[in-house]
Amino acid sequence: MIDLVQHFGLFWLNILASLGRASMFLAQMVTALPSLLKRPSLTVRELYSTGVKTLSIILVSGLFVGMVLALQGYNILIDFGQENRTGTLVALTLVRELGPVVAGLLFAGRAGSAMTAEIGLMKATEQLSGLEMMAVDPFKRVYAPRFLAGCLSLPMLAAMFSAIGAFGGYLLSVEVLGVDASAYWSLMQSSVSFTSDVGNGLVKGAVFGFVVTWIAIFQGAECIPTSEGVSSATTRTVVYSSLAILALDFLLTAIMF
Repeated sequence: MIDLVQHFGLFWLNILASLGRASMFLAQMVTALPSLLKRPSLTVRELYSTGVKTLSIILVSGLFVGMVLALQGYNILIDFGQENRTGTLVALTLVRELGPVVAGLLFAGRAGSAMTAEIGLMKATEQLSGLEMMAVDPFKRVYAPRFLAGCLSLPMLAAMFSAIGAFGGYLLSVEVLGVDASAYWSLMQSSVSFTSDVGNGLVKGAVFGFVVTWIAIFQGAECIPTSEGVSSATTRTVVYSSLAILALDFLLTAIMF
C-alpha cells in the first residue's frame, strides 16, 4: 500500500515538474520574441517550412471533409425538405468546429512532429551546444522563430481549411446532388456571423497553434539525444498535441457558444 501511494505521488510530482519546466521554457521563448524584429528572415523561413509546406494536406483534407459533410447533411435535411440549407450546415460545422480542430490535428501530425524531430536531431548532433559555445542563444536563433511561425500559421491554415471545405460542399451539393446554387451561398451568408462564428474559429486556431507549437518545441528540446529518444519525443508531440486540441476545443466551445 505504501509503495502504491509512493508511486502515485512520484507520478504527479513528475507531471508537475514537467509542467514547471515547460512553463519556464515558454517564458524564455516569449522573452526572445522581440529579437526576431532584427532578423525577420528567420521567421519567414519558418513560416514557409511550417505553413506553406502544410498547406497541401490542409487543402486536400478540407475539400474531402466538406464533401462528406455535404453528403451527410443533404441526406438528413432532405427528409425535412430543407436540402437548400446544406450550405449552412457545412459552413457552421467547419467554421465553428471541424476547421480549427482537424487543421490543428493535421498541423500537429505534420509540422509539429517535424519541429520536434528537427530540434531533437540538432540536440543529438550537438548543434545546440555548438550555438551556445559561439555565444548564440538557441532561444533567439532556433526556438523563437519556430514558435512565432507556428502561432501565425495555424489560424490561417484553419481558415483555408474551412474555405476549401465550403467549396467542396458546393461541388457535391450543387454539381452532383442538384441543390440550388444561389440558395446554397445566400443561406450560408445569412447564417454565418463573422464575429461569433468566423472570429471564434480563428481564436480557436490561434490557441491550438500556440499550444501545439509550444509542445512540439519543448519536446524536441527536452528529448534524450539518441535516435530512440527523438522518436519517442516525436510520438509524444503528436499524442499530447492531439489530446490538448480536443480538450481545449471543449473548453473554448463551452465559453464561446
